[in-house]
Amino acid sequence: MPRQRGLTEQAADAAIDTACRLLRLPSIRNEFNDIADRAVKDRMTYRGFLAELLMTECDDRARRRSERRIKAAGFPREKSLRAFDFDANPNIDAATVHTLASCEWIKKSQPLCLIGDCGTGKSHMLIALGTEAAMKGYRVRCTLATKLVNELVEAADEKQLNKTIACYGRVDLLCIDELGYMELDRHGAELLFQVLTEREEKNSVAIASNESFGGWTKTFTDPRLCAAIVDRLTFNGTIIETGTDSYRLASTRARAEEPAKTG
Repeated sequence: MPRQRGLTEQAADAAIDTACRLLRLPSIRNEFNDIADRAVKDRMTYRGFLAELLMTECDDRARRRSERRIKAAGFPREKSLRAFDFDANPNIDAATVHTLASCEWIKKSQPLCLIGDCGTGKSHMLIALGTEAAMKGYRVRCTLATKLVNELVEAADEKQLNKTIACYGRVDLLCIDELGYMELDRHGAELLFQVLTEREEKNSVAIASNESFGGWTKTFTDPRLCAAIVDRLTFNGTIIETGTDSYRLASTRARAEEPAKTG
């Protein structure tokens, strides 16, 4: 049937709502009235009004895609670079971190190692940089080292190892936290090595560890395997040493001292 011309405002609103549902344009459907009112006020041209509508939908779809990628990454908590206190930890160079936030290292499939004691910002930095990558369109996965190894062991027992390694191999950035906290048996270390080998020079790995590379023999008890893992995690990569002074502990002490100073 031919469309009726000269619709009333009420009929036009109903038609727009129906069309947006059919075409799956939820942002235009939700924002149309506000944008239309603004267009009248600002005396937009028809082209300008149409561009405003379409860009609203595009921007909202980009935001939803970012939210889905961040959720799929499995970050244990929300952390951002904006919330990181660089003044509290002078060991971490802000310029270096903001360069990493551009994600060129991920584009080049390079690794990143964050090494330092507890409370020095390693996990915050790992999650924040992973979040930046997800927001820029990269597929990211975040996990604890022990959790990853346990998953690989279970996959091997269930004859699903190749599939699991392939899944970890496909993401653009694999973030591994708490590497070096617990000793891994030879089988677990070998399985982790397979994941790193699958990703070598193809996709990036970022790790956070409370042990310097020299202490990794406590985690990977086979010296040759340990050396091979270190090699894969450092080749053409960036190493950031976050130091030994916990700024979390320093912040707690500072808050505890405030009542005494004001009293």
